[in-house]
Amino acid sequence: MAKQTDNYFNIDGILATQEKIPCKVELPIYRLGYLDSSSDSDDLLPGTKLELPYWMARGLCSRRRHIVSIEMPKQYREGYREILTADATVVDLHQLGPYFYSFGTDLLNFDHPEVNDIAKCLIKTMQTRIRTIMDSSQNSFKLDTSSITSKLDEMEKHLFNAGQHGLTEFQKWETRETEKLVTSEMVKKHRKRKRIMMETS
Repeated sequence: MAKQTDNYFNIDGILATQEKIPCKVELPIYRLGYLDSSSDSDDLLPGTKLELPYWMARGLCSRRRHIVSIEMPKQYREGYREILTADATVVDLHQLGPYFYSFGTDLLNFDHPEVNDIAKCLIKTMQTRIRTIMDSSQNSFKLDTSSITSKLDEMEKHLFNAGQHGLTEFQKWETRETEKLVTSEMVKKHRKRKRIMMETS
């Protein structure tokens, strides 16, 4: 629930929930036949296979409801997990999905036998790629980074940009381009109160 609340007004979170999931209809779904472009029926009938956005599939496939069953999207299946485990640094993660981590984390909400393996793969992939991403962000300052960032998922791009911003700020500080460090207002007020207490005691 906390994750849903955190992402409620988050554009990346909203876009991640639009990602499609292969589904199979288990119970009739009335008046939604238009979702299946290959059928003329007004309803979605049992056995129908189609792709639904995560937010819809989540409402139809849970511990309380089993109106559809789901398959994991191909980029999270065993074959792709093996590729990522072998060497995640060479994989074009943006091509697999611009919200690879966020969408993958959402998939863990399903009661599916592969979710534990997917969780391990997401963690391992991030651990493997993060050092390369941060090294690249520090060593490509003022260079064209499009060839690097084009292969990153959106969360990795945020980390890359944060790394470059941090380097920029550090270099400004080194060359004294930033303002001098000043005492925060909170510390000033604390010192003032402490001084008053000492004077009145």
